[in-house]
Order: sequence, then structure tokens, then C-alpha cells
Amino acid sequence: MAEQRINYVAEDVINDPEMIAELERCAKFGTPRPESQAIRAHRPPIMKAFATVWKDSFHEGVVEHKLKELCRVYVSRSVKCEYCGNQRSEKGRSEGLVEDDYMDLLNFEKSDNYDARQKAALAYTEAITWDIQTDDALWARLHEHFSEPEIVELGFFIALTMGQQRWLRTLNIQHHSFMAGTSASMAPGFEDAASVSDSKRDDGYWAKP
Repeated sequence: MAEQRINYVAEDVINDPEMIAELERCAKFGTPRPESQAIRAHRPPIMKAFATVWKDSFHEGVVEHKLKELCRVYVSRSVKCEYCGNQRSEKGRSEGLVEDDYMDLLNFEKSDNYDARQKAALAYTEAITWDIQTDDALWARLHEHFSEPEIVELGFFIALTMGQQRWLRTLNIQHHSFMAGTSASMAPGFEDAASVSDSKRDDGYWAKP
């Protein structure tokens, strides 16, 4: 297993009620799980700012959450952030997302799993993630299916999650290594440390080299 590059801030040295509440929320509901916030806790203003902007752009906002969840996992699959890609939003599950909804993300244009609005959002995600030159056709699709506030929210969220996932990938943090004991927001087969190891050894594991 690759060495973790930045240590977690220990729970027993965090005495800020706002930070404690955020870590407890992460352990109970996930996306993000507590490990990533225990890294950001080295700079409390950054941890708090991320919690606020993530809530405003991902968990809440003007675009339906389950669509943003598909965009989030598209980024995970694209940049191979295993930490992020092995999570599933509990709110997305409550809104009807099932595991099959994630299966064709990298082949979304040809898939029957997604409607025209979802495909437009995923095309936007693809362009931002892969630095693809946009054209009039893409913007026409976006304006057909989304208002300008929705396009702004989606673009901001996609850029935020892409940058964060590329950064987290470099840290080599692992699930169930901070405030362990819950399976909140974990993908099927990743509910605890033992199952994570088994799932990553499977020949069909999505992030295999």
C-alpha cells in the first residue's frame, strides 16, 4: 500500500465545535468521508470553507443532487481517484440512484441509462475534466436543458470536485482509517477495510491499472 503523504489531524486535538460537528457529519453521512476533512483540518479555515462550498454546490443548490452525483463519479472514474470513486452519496441513494446508474458513465453518450439532460451535464463534465474545446453545439445543449444559474452551479461544482479529486489522489489516503466504524456513503463492496481490500483485488475493479 502506498505511503500516506499528509497525516490526519488527530481527533483529540480538535476542539473547535464547528470542526467536530463537520467530522461527525462526515462519519454519519459521508461524501466527503472524514479522512479528507481530517487532512483539511490542518488549516481550519480551509476545512470550514470547503464544508460550506461543498454543501452549497453539491448537497444543496439549484441543480438536482443526483445529477451532480453522477458528474462527481464521472470525474472519479476519469482521474482515477479511488478515495472519491468508491463513495456514493447517501442523498443520491435516497433520490433513487442505484449502482447500475454509475456503470456507463465513461460511455454516457452511447448509453441508454441517461436522458438528454443528464447527457448534456456529463458532456459539460467531460469538457471540463479533459480540457476539451467547447463548441456551439455543446452550449446549445446546455442552454436547452439548463438555466444560466444551473450552468454556473454545475461548472463550479465540476471544477471544484475535479481539483479536489486530483489533489486527494496524490495523498494516498484510505477509507476506514479515520473515525472508522461506519459505512456511510461507501459503494457496495467497500463497507469496511476488509471488504475494500477484497474489492480492489477483484479483476473487475474499476481503477485497476
